[in-house]
Amino acid sequence: MHYSTDALRRRPGRTALTALGIGLATALVLVLLSVSAGIQTSAYRLATSSGVDLLGTSANTSLSSTSFPPLIGAHGLARAVPEADPNVATASPWLVSSLVFANASLFAASNLSANGSSVPAGWQPASASSIGWIPSDNGGLEVPAIVAGSNLPATGDPHYANGSYQGPSSGAVVLNTALARLLHVTPNATIWASAQSPSGPAALGSWFAHASSFRVVGVSGPFWFLPSVSLGMFYLSELQQLVGGASASTDYASLVLIHLTDPTLAGQDQTLLSAKFPAITFFTLGNVLGAIQRVVDLYRTFGTIIGLIGILVATLFTATVLLMSVEDRSRELALLRAVGFSRAQVGWFVVQEGLLLAALGLAAGLPLGLLGATLLNDSLERLVSGLPTGFSFVAFNGSVLAEGLAEVMLIGLVASLIPLVRALRIPVAEELRAA
Repeated sequence: MHYSTDALRRRPGRTALTALGIGLATALVLVLLSVSAGIQTSAYRLATSSGVDLLGTSANTSLSSTSFPPLIGAHGLARAVPEADPNVATASPWLVSSLVFANASLFAASNLSANGSSVPAGWQPASASSIGWIPSDNGGLEVPAIVAGSNLPATGDPHYANGSYQGPSSGAVVLNTALARLLHVTPNATIWASAQSPSGPAALGSWFAHASSFRVVGVSGPFWFLPSVSLGMFYLSELQQLVGGASASTDYASLVLIHLTDPTLAGQDQTLLSAKFPAITFFTLGNVLGAIQRVVDLYRTFGTIIGLIGILVATLFTATVLLMSVEDRSRELALLRAVGFSRAQVGWFVVQEGLLLAALGLAAGLPLGLLGATLLNDSLERLVSGLPTGFSFVAFNGSVLAEGLAEVMLIGLVASLIPLVRALRIPVAEELRAA
């Protein structure tokens, strides 16, 4: 080890540059690994803490679908699913849709002229996501915490009125912080919502005439179900009315989220409910996490390719430097052979030099990787608003460090191969005569 250390010490500039090159490759690998680990860890934590043990969608719908065909008879599912399976504590039908929202300022500006000329440039309704549910049927499910105002005011779904859709409309909505900021509203403000978008400022008057007005009763924090999006939350029947009329034939939802009394029996409940509700496909939490894992694996494959390119470049650079070092010390190595050192011992000196360079690179790469992962996470958190509490894009954990260490040591070993062969083939007699 002393000989290899001395060889590196004699060429400080070349040693430092090589270690820095390995360190940069190490940092790149660590950042890529930490991102995949962070997304996977955060997604797993959010899924397991959500309270969702089974997820129901329309039959033959996969978890990778970007849209969900309607589940007919949504309100009835809240009662029928628990009746069919005693282990079901909660069956909550959710309708997920997109709406267009506008605030009172835009309403007032649109009323100042018939052709929309009074509307300031850039003012227009905002597109956002929406969820319709039955608040009293969300027991055991993690829903957004109210940070201002209150939640939807009544239990059940008053407007549904046992399928007549003749009950009183609450006219209430809860906005998450992202949508509340976008609309510049607080609790007790009035907003308008519609499934249609106006064609331009001149059409705003007609749009408001056909849109439905709602009172903002509360503002919520981020939501794990639809993180980083602007979101409005309604009673199920009132959102149904907004997106296509409300009647027995249009009583539909996108999903049914199920919370079990004993989640360890989720597989049995999945089989039981699939037999009793053939029009619904049920997924366990394990199925959901598996789908998340496949997405993470896809990213990880892409990241691995980029990381391998960095490692390959660092390995070639290190191999070149080691080969130059062997050539510079060919007479020294020949002399070592002449005084009794074996080929294996001389070869081991070269491998030690490669491993020492890798270790120096690791020492440089660890803080660079940690700094890069931290800066990336901070940048993404600023870029993506409305993330659930505790969500992190990166996880700089033991697994990441272990993989990074293994790959860096691999650089040192692989980079030593060609210099090792050269060192073993040094013609001892010729070198000594040349000296």
